[in-house]
Amino acid sequence: MKIHEYQARELLADAGVPVPTGHMVQSVDEAATVAGRLFDEGASMIVIKAQVHAGGRGKAGFVKLVKSRNEARDAAKFMLSNKMVSPQTGPDGLEVKRLLLADAVDIDKEFYLAVTVDRANNTATMIASAEGGVEIEKVAEENPDAILREPLHPLLGLQPYQARKLAFDLGFKGKQVNQAVKCMLNLAELFRTSDASLAEINPLVLTPATDAHPDGQVLAIDAKFNFDDNAMFRQKRIAAMFDPTEENPAELRANKFGLSYVALDGNIGCLVNGAGLAMSTMDIIKLHGGEPANFLDVGGSATEEAVREAFEIILEDDKVKGVLVNIFGGIMQCDKIARGIVGAAKEIGFKVPLVVRLEGTNVELAREILEDAKADIDMMQSATDLTDAASKVCAAVTG
Repeated sequence: MKIHEYQARELLADAGVPVPTGHMVQSVDEAATVAGRLFDEGASMIVIKAQVHAGGRGKAGFVKLVKSRNEARDAAKFMLSNKMVSPQTGPDGLEVKRLLLADAVDIDKEFYLAVTVDRANNTATMIASAEGGVEIEKVAEENPDAILREPLHPLLGLQPYQARKLAFDLGFKGKQVNQAVKCMLNLAELFRTSDASLAEINPLVLTPATDAHPDGQVLAIDAKFNFDDNAMFRQKRIAAMFDPTEENPAELRANKFGLSYVALDGNIGCLVNGAGLAMSTMDIIKLHGGEPANFLDVGGSATEEAVREAFEIILEDDKVKGVLVNIFGGIMQCDKIARGIVGAAKEIGFKVPLVVRLEGTNVELAREILEDAKADIDMMQSATDLTDAASKVCAAVTG
């Protein structure tokens, strides 16, 4: 599960990580009002950021610095009336429904700081870099030595000595060190207590020295969090932050029926049981020159109703020109899939080629069911194995 930046800032502030004052708004008038209040309270400049679950906002023009209430109104009007298009959104872009207005801060230096799961070492790990403000993937590719790592103890978490080591290695000096250490320890603890899979601050900034802060301030001015969906039953506050408008409607619909669905850009719909088999199915489709339109795992205990729902979700995608069903019945019984296919054919019909490959539990019964319904499903073909299935569906789509 993902949350918006303004929500991430709330979590950071409550965890003791310093963040600039910010407010979420949902209309142009509200943006102008909040901006006016911030300026009246002494802000000389504020930043307005689109709140969407995608990166590349700055380059897309959806992060703007403004110096007046009128500039804030104009920026809010632009963001709320245009879709944001970036490399992470695809060409259709994303509709912006929320904005974050926050005090702008002077920046002396930017850093990257995050906690994520290191699957290679089976531990949570803090990642830090003195090259913040850019994509960490780019830093890893161009200058891998700039990325620092400290593994977290599975019971004790990040230790103060580790945080101090990172702070010194990042170049913090004087009282900056204790500020940075506090941010690191609090971020690591927030990661643990919130069941996060990623807790990222990019950038963590150091402000220039002032009379009030002669060593500068260490502040988090942008944040991104991902959470373990399976832990949301015990994370009521975080679960309440879920924004369904930022998710693919088909994926939300599939989730209600216990289906794992991810929309892709191809034209061959896939209905498979088991995540590994689903991945293999997509691979073999590509091997035969096709492009999968989705990842869809019906699991091992899907009902006939869920199977029919899966077909509806697949066929409602206008890009889909053919469907491949690949079932290996273990816990899942092949006859349930067969009945689901017949039910879907009666309720919604198949106007695109359908190729079915079934093996495993109750497969003979399943084949009888499909054979009896063959006259009513003239777009259906049976396949002897996965290679045959992929070859047939790719040929049907391209032919």
